[in-house]
Amino acid sequence: MKIICIGRNYTEHINELENEKPDDPVIFIKPDSSVLPKSHPFVIPEFSNEVHHEVEVIVKINKLGKYIQPKFAHKYYQEFGLGIDFTARDLQSKLKTKGLPWEKAKGFDGATLIGRQWFDKSDFDLNNLNFSLLKNNKIVQQGNTKLMLWKIDELIAYISQFFTLKIGDIIFTGTPSGVGKVEENDVLIGKIENQSVFKVNVK
Repeated sequence: MKIICIGRNYTEHINELENEKPDDPVIFIKPDSSVLPKSHPFVIPEFSNEVHHEVEVIVKINKLGKYIQPKFAHKYYQEFGLGIDFTARDLQSKLKTKGLPWEKAKGFDGATLIGRQWFDKSDFDLNNLNFSLLKNNKIVQQGNTKLMLWKIDELIAYISQFFTLKIGDIIFTGTPSGVGKVEENDVLIGKIENQSVFKVNVK
């Protein structure tokens, strides 16, 4: 399983981090060792003083694919869910300033939270899906997939130009604005529409 992430897919998030709007989707990959074990808390790593939460709609690939045409992309997934791309923002900023890769800031152990529950896409409109993240019962991130620069099917088609998609691969489709620092003893709850999908404690 590989975890393929999309950066800068929501305009307001691009603006809040003062990034440049990309001409094409920004892709990076996380190792499977970054997946937070189920029922485990997220432990802030010792090498960062500024880990940010980034809540994202995720999709699970269920069919082998390469050079997928956009009109056929919907055939390559049936389930979607919600996750968090934890980011060591201070480390990422330092690496970006030097023009270096920033996998260390995105792919460290525990940096990928995959919600326990998966949903059948047939029951939802994935082009108009509300999702949110609550920190200590306060909404800190709120998004809707209609605001994506590139929709899910477009992302799958684009990604497959570079990487063969395999069964079980997971795509993180980008985060809306509102990313922020997590602190010890925070409680994070992710929701799709009004349904809780995950809950994680920060240590």
